[in-house]
Amino acid sequence: MCQVSIKVCVRHLSDMFFFLAFICECLGPTQKMNLFQSVTSALDNTLASDPTAVIFGEDVAFGGVFRCTVGLRDKYGKDRVFNTPLCEQGIVGFGIGVAVAGATAIAEIQFADYIYPAFDQIVNEAAKYRYRSGNLFDCGNLTIRAPWGCVGHGSLYHSQSPEAFFAHCPGIKVVIPRGPVQAKGLLLSCISDKNPCIFFEPKILYRAAVEQVPVEPYTIPLSQAEVLQEGSDVTLVAWGTQIHVMREVANMAQEKLGVSCEVIDLQTILPWDTETVCKSVVKTGRLLISHEAPITGGFAAEISSTVQEECFLNLEAPISRVCGYDTPFPHIFEPFYIPDKWKCLEAIKRMINY
Repeated sequence: MCQVSIKVCVRHLSDMFFFLAFICECLGPTQKMNLFQSVTSALDNTLASDPTAVIFGEDVAFGGVFRCTVGLRDKYGKDRVFNTPLCEQGIVGFGIGVAVAGATAIAEIQFADYIYPAFDQIVNEAAKYRYRSGNLFDCGNLTIRAPWGCVGHGSLYHSQSPEAFFAHCPGIKVVIPRGPVQAKGLLLSCISDKNPCIFFEPKILYRAAVEQVPVEPYTIPLSQAEVLQEGSDVTLVAWGTQIHVMREVANMAQEKLGVSCEVIDLQTILPWDTETVCKSVVKTGRLLISHEAPITGGFAAEISSTVQEECFLNLEAPISRVCGYDTPFPHIFEPFYIPDKWKCLEAIKRMINY
């Protein structure tokens, strides 16, 4: 498996033709894939290369709600890709046992909103297994996948972003990609990592974006943020779906305000890349963090606190958080709830005028 820092390619090879040529040279042939297809490709690569790997969850044998496992049972057999009862606690508990026994366990929770019944298994068992046994045993071969974030019509139980709950739990890693190339590379990194990982997949992006994705397996390092656009006036930090909002906001700020924004995709929530974010804030003096989850206790608060401690004398304005409201995720009022580009642009104006 090839490990490559794709962020280097994206940042310095602006011409897409040369970028694709670079990818082909380094990683072999590519195919057009959307995000769910890139996830399928990563799972296919894993099942092909690791005879111990198994995939399980609600409806995964049929391809899953979002078709991420389509065709895998037919290709690898019902003993390696199989359905489970509708019991998230049981799914994760079974995955812990599989991983402790030495196999590679890839569990799917059908929606991130339904991960809460498995909270005890993740927080009190998976995350602490190595620690409580003095490193005699571990379940590092466990990866938990879950569709995550708003989708335009999901309402209360199909729109949540619960990453902050797990960011408070040492012993696991939490990862969220923004697109097909990152989804495959980061998922393969989670699967090969020797710690249990939670991999949240922005479901609104499953079919929204198509990229040239390498067919062969490759990894993107965990805990490394990616600078998508360099700037000098404001640092914009986000992950998953919201990173696309931040890129649009950066363009609007440049066109309407003459403000240069640096855009950073955090990618890994736990453990997160403090160095990249703080280095950017030292340069720009201003920081805006945005996520869909409610603002109180959201992961933006952790980033804000760390940057305030590390970069206090470099700050030109208070750190700004543009996030979801402290309410359950609404249905018809979703457009008013989400931290859209206009809210983010207003936050930039306030910081610049401070």
